[in-house]
Amino acid sequence: MTPAQDPFYIVKDEIQDSIDKVQDTFHQWKQTPENTGEYVHLTKELVTSCESVQWQVDELEKAISVAERDPAYYGLNEVEIGKRRNWTSSARNQVVSIRRNVEAGKHKTAFGRSVNPSEQSRSKQHITQDNDDFIASESDQQMLLMKRQDDELDALSASVQRIGGVGLTIHEELIGQEKLLGELSLDMETTSNRLDFVQKRVAMVLKKASLKGQIMMIAFLVVLFVVLFVLVFLT
Repeated sequence: MTPAQDPFYIVKDEIQDSIDKVQDTFHQWKQTPENTGEYVHLTKELVTSCESVQWQVDELEKAISVAERDPAYYGLNEVEIGKRRNWTSSARNQVVSIRRNVEAGKHKTAFGRSVNPSEQSRSKQHITQDNDDFIASESDQQMLLMKRQDDELDALSASVQRIGGVGLTIHEELIGQEKLLGELSLDMETTSNRLDFVQKRVAMVLKKASLKGQIMMIAFLVVLFVVLFVLVFLT
């Protein structure tokens, strides 16, 4: 089975796309000023996305564990199993590292707001303005986040359906091959029975016929054998 048909590589590519998106969002998060509505929104989005990717990696590792029990059945070997384990481990480490940085940033921001003297000295007017801006954008940001989550779930569902389709195709191909083998076995058995019958008739006739008759009979049977061979194997 080629990588393009292997369900592992199909799911792997989709997870890698999700990781790339998380990394892009993480870079944007690092460049966003703290204590802003956008910073809070990106933080929530990163935490949610990391949880989603970790869940996908967990499911992929479960599939690898199943294949590891009988690699030959799935057309795999220990080297390939090891490569797949290494990739899922690397993917998990990337996501865990991003999530730890984001959560550390959340705690740092919260602590900074509680002890920073300049934060406490801000005027009530500025605080009110910041709150108003945040409330105004929060609804839109939540809707955008929900839409992204829906898109990710749709993509995951489509991936599962494709994996199911690949498995069904393989099952149908195996059934077709089994049917062909059965038909070939039946044809071979029929041909063997016909040859046995011809041999017995030849032996019987040779016993009864004279030398001249035997020669004529042999010639006739040779012609008959050629005709039967053509009918059996060339039609």
